[in-house]
Amino acid sequence: MQSFWQTLPKPLFVQAPMEDVTDAAFRSLIARYGRPSIMFTEFTSADGLVLAPPAGQKMLRKKLLFSESERPIVAQLFTASPVRMEAAARLVAELGFDGIDINMGCPVKEVVDTGCGAALIKNPALARELIRSAQKAGLPISVKTRIGYNIDELDTWLPELLAENLAAITIHARTRKEMSDVPARWNTIARAVALRDSLGSKTLILGNGDIKDMADAREKVKAAKCDGAMLGRAIYGNPWLFAERTEAPTREEKIKALLEHLALFEELLGTTTNYATMKKHFKAYISGWDGAKEFRMRLMETETSGAAREILGNAILSE
Repeated sequence: MQSFWQTLPKPLFVQAPMEDVTDAAFRSLIARYGRPSIMFTEFTSADGLVLAPPAGQKMLRKKLLFSESERPIVAQLFTASPVRMEAAARLVAELGFDGIDINMGCPVKEVVDTGCGAALIKNPALARELIRSAQKAGLPISVKTRIGYNIDELDTWLPELLAENLAAITIHARTRKEMSDVPARWNTIARAVALRDSLGSKTLILGNGDIKDMADAREKVKAAKCDGAMLGRAIYGNPWLFAERTEAPTREEKIKALLEHLALFEELLGTTTNYATMKKHFKAYISGWDGAKEFRMRLMETETSGAAREILGNAILSE
């Protein structure tokens, strides 16, 4: 039986999982304005889902909120424990997700030091065990990773993952050591595709890194001959990204989108998530016109989403 990964039109253009960015509120907005091929939750600790006390569970479960408009929707998990991966994967399946993605690329020291994220590139045996544990939940499993830890080791790392018959692998075209400090090397995505083909694997390969917009994504996918691309930073302040609009959003459209975003945040996350997480979106929305900086500073001084919405609402009324 084919998974949704195989049945969707190619190339695939998917929304990247980004901590404190692609939460339930922002994903709901993106789904309204221009839904991608596939949506991903923020990365979520499988350990926390299994071990956290009730208060922690409440916080983590908010990361796994989703609406029907977001389908197909994939939950991204991270852990270094196969036992907890299996338990968390079964929970994700019970919650109705369409797939599970395992984070094997996060370069953040706190994550790597626990053996998770990009640390798994150095431990392929554990990485494969985690995949097999997740597969027991019955959902299609994908992996997001990098081309290596300190150096490019794609030629040895990728075959280890392909051996587990994953639905898809998204490759960030940098090593863990490089973080995001050097340009993404999309020639490595083309190498990954060639390697996949030489091994006779059916796993889809998606590229990630330094994609400016959808036109750029299409060019990079065509050049690398991969199955699609994952877009991350380009979505900031731009829920229209996947709609491939030809004209830039107006000042009024940006303000109205931010108003919607704030309302969704209040509705879905207001009781569990710190309002400060919304502020990282303000610069992306409120820029590109005279007086935008001053306007943004007023928003940054607010302490509630309601106060920010009042400022934004008055700005629209005064036009």
